[in-house]
Amino acid sequence: MAEIVYPPVLVAAHSMFRALDMRIRIDGAEHVPADGGAVLASNHVSYLDFIFVGLGARRARRLVRFMAKQEVFAHRISGPLMRGMHHIPVDRNAGAAAYEHAVRFLRDGEVVGVFPEATISRSFTVKECKSGAARMAAEARVPLIPMAVWGTQRLWTKGRPRALGTRHVPVAILIGEPLRPEPDDDPEKVTAEMRARMQELVDRVQTDYPEKPSQDPWWLPSHLGGTAPTPEEAAVLDAGKAR
Repeated sequence: MAEIVYPPVLVAAHSMFRALDMRIRIDGAEHVPADGGAVLASNHVSYLDFIFVGLGARRARRLVRFMAKQEVFAHRISGPLMRGMHHIPVDRNAGAAAYEHAVRFLRDGEVVGVFPEATISRSFTVKECKSGAARMAAEARVPLIPMAVWGTQRLWTKGRPRALGTRHVPVAILIGEPLRPEPDDDPEKVTAEMRARMQELVDRVQTDYPEKPSQDPWWLPSHLGGTAPTPEEAAVLDAGKAR
């Protein structure tokens, strides 16, 4: 595929990182294959997560094609960018087309990025995951690679004002060992294993994160003493927004 849009977007992102003096740490990048298809499955705590999940694949010199809701592609600014970077639109009322699109990319040797929780986790823990990532990895016979990002919620997350100009924010990106699902594997069992590994990675990046809140600990999960909603409270908030 011709890459006219993706390279300048990456340059702009790296310029932003430098301008904000972001302290980005990437561990486990060796798990992203240098060639061939792969599914990257990450937790989701920020509207910016796709930037940093993609950054995790840069050591392998891979461009990640993300699955994102159709509304992002319909926007007058983000839409042309998303299409130019060959990301995959997801119509939640007709998800089969997006699934087939992703499997075709994987078979063509592309890396596809997925947020299996489907929406941002307000509790900053890993929500229940959809089985699509496991099913497409198995069908395309490619590795399923769990990931964790942390710190991005401090810049822009659900229910909080944007703080995109905040400087010196540490961002942690942790990439785990791949699962290798087979077509005959139970996708629900593979998804449960993927989710467990994602939560282990999230626990690690939260424990190792170099900063603690100086005042309101809103960006920490409740089990670590933060004021983020519990998973149960977050589910109620999400249900209210859906109505």
